[in-house]
Amino acid sequence: MKLVSRILLVCVACSAFAVLSACQTADNSNANTTATTTVTPPAASPTNEPQNLSVVERPQKIKDMMAQRGEQDQATPTLRFLAPTEGATINGSTVNVKLALSGDLKGYKPMKDPATGMGNHIHVILDNQPYEAYYNLDEPFELRNVTEGKHTLRVFPSRPWHESYKNAGAFQMVTFTVKGGGNASQPTTTGTGEKMADNKNASAANTANKNAANANAANANANAAPREGKDMAASTAGAVDPKKPLLTYSRPKGEYKGPDTDAIMIDFWLANAKLKGDGGDYSVRYSVDGGAAQTLDKWQPIWLTGWASGKHTVKLELLDKNGNPVDNGGYNTTTREITVTK
Repeated sequence: MKLVSRILLVCVACSAFAVLSACQTADNSNANTTATTTVTPPAASPTNEPQNLSVVERPQKIKDMMAQRGEQDQATPTLRFLAPTEGATINGSTVNVKLALSGDLKGYKPMKDPATGMGNHIHVILDNQPYEAYYNLDEPFELRNVTEGKHTLRVFPSRPWHESYKNAGAFQMVTFTVKGGGNASQPTTTGTGEKMADNKNASAANTANKNAANANAANANANAAPREGKDMAASTAGAVDPKKPLLTYSRPKGEYKGPDTDAIMIDFWLANAKLKGDGGDYSVRYSVDGGAAQTLDKWQPIWLTGWASGKHTVKLELLDKNGNPVDNGGYNTTTREITVTK
């Protein structure tokens, strides 16, 4: 009997110990859940791929294009504004850009190849927006929905792969003022400049009648080739001094796909300043994605390889002899976003 009692006491003690251990284990498990849980991080986005950029020589495909172009790349094209003229006042939101091309052209002529969509062209830059390509100098280039106020327009000739000509007279700049410029209450235009919608404050009846008339006019001009042009984003110019050093960002721009991602060009136009490697006091600093900055001491394009897929920012700055940014209307420090799709 005593033996049975002892066995029962041992069993009860073991059961109590087991329950207590289980409770302690549960409590410890709850207390350490955060510390011991392994979280698998999400896959890195394309812009977080390893990237090691380096400067390479001009790509072979561009060398091949140059060989086919004969003497064009030794040309010295010069531009002159026919419209708008310096100090002009433009009534309305559409600004017609008209240029005269001259100089020792050696066969250089702006024109788009229908098969490739490429060709010599003019870079047209309103204020400090990305450039627009102007191919047909026989027709004005339309800047549409330009906002009211003072603006700066810069132009220079370019090759099919967007490398700028850097000879004297190639770069031109004018300032002009727009009255009644583009905004939500202003008309929207077609590619041929026809008004397609009237002011939002007009009566419904008048709007319907005018839209019908505009639609008829647009249909009448359906067979006419639309002018080159672009709806411009809201923008105002800074106070640019045409006599001070001025850096104009040109490339890179937009989206790069496939083989075009192998080497991406950085190019710019420099006015009223010489870089140190060209006998001057200035330099141009560039950086990608906020990384380590690099300095250019000669005015010539460079090509960078090693780009990762995704979105990137490219920043260009004009620096004085002491390495300080040079201000001129806010344009001497410019950042653009590009997309690389491999």
